[in-house]
Amino acid sequence: MKKYIFYIIGIILAGTGMQSKAQDMAYYMIVGTYTHTGSKGIYVYKFNAQTGKAEFLNSSSSIKNPSYITIHKDNIYAVSETNGSVPGSVSAYHFDRKNGELKLLNSFPTGGDDPCYLETDSSGRFLVVANYSGGSITVFGLNRDGSLKPDKQLIQHEGGSINLERQGSPHVHQTVFSPDEKYVLAPDLGKDRVIIYCFDGNINHPLSRDTEIVCSPGSGPRHVIFHPHKNFAYLIHELSPVISVYQYEGKKFNKIQEVNGWPEDFSGKTDGAEILVSPDGKFLYTSHRAEQNSIGMFEIDPSTGMIANIGFQPAGGKGPRFFTIDPSGKWLLAAHQGSDSVVIFKRNPVTGELEESHTIKLPIPVCIQFAPMK
Repeated sequence: MKKYIFYIIGIILAGTGMQSKAQDMAYYMIVGTYTHTGSKGIYVYKFNAQTGKAEFLNSSSSIKNPSYITIHKDNIYAVSETNGSVPGSVSAYHFDRKNGELKLLNSFPTGGDDPCYLETDSSGRFLVVANYSGGSITVFGLNRDGSLKPDKQLIQHEGGSINLERQGSPHVHQTVFSPDEKYVLAPDLGKDRVIIYCFDGNINHPLSRDTEIVCSPGSGPRHVIFHPHKNFAYLIHELSPVISVYQYEGKKFNKIQEVNGWPEDFSGKTDGAEILVSPDGKFLYTSHRAEQNSIGMFEIDPSTGMIANIGFQPAGGKGPRFFTIDPSGKWLLAAHQGSDSVVIFKRNPVTGELEESHTIKLPIPVCIQFAPMK
């Protein structure tokens, strides 16, 4: 009898452990979209990292064109990229991790047109925003509840570069913290520069301009990503087929490699979009739009940080403006601006290669972020 009771208890405990493990493999998936074709705005899904499947939960129509979102603890922040029709703005939301619902806290204009990227520091005291058409950076202070403070720092870039059609003025495309959070890097597509700012956490003047990375004329630097374990950084350019590799120490970035970001035999139109290092630090991925619509796959040399191309995967849609890898590292998800879809790929952790799995249909997805479930 005792053996039978222990057997039943064991089954119950094992089942509880399996449920806990299954819960650990589930995440909230939050998708930002452009809203001019009927999109609701921000979509929330439950993502199963075991199967790669996503279940729709809810959406929020309280914001126009939330083209980039970021998450800090129980708060979500989203830009409103309004193409100059109304001033660009940013909104703060409380995110209920029990049911995935969003509650708008407040919104403020950024002071620059077409905000396209934003990121908080790890303490959750500051939010730094890139204004693309405005060619500027906005820094907001954050309250304890995650809402935006009305006071802000606005930094205006000046100048351009050789491509008069695309680089007649500054275009800040990203504001990303360095791993030690002593600096904020701002790739400026219009200036062919990555401007580096010191970040000191001063509530009145958190950013101060320090130095810059000079890029090739006409290249149009777009996004930079840091290696998760080592002092390497990777920069994708939008206007030229180039990925730049840097070894860095503090604010000093030494370029150690520059490679073509798409096949040498490709002669059509393309433009670089997103760049990402896998969580294990072994592979680099890039996305390319226009006529190519592919995901570039590169192996990273663990000792030098240099990259070697291992192939190009058709992206499965048009205009892969954004992609990300889920927290488990098993899945790569590409958001296709031109074909109203998120295409999910299974990722081989040994070879780095991708295999198309399935597709989620929704209007003009352009950003995907993950949050753990409670």
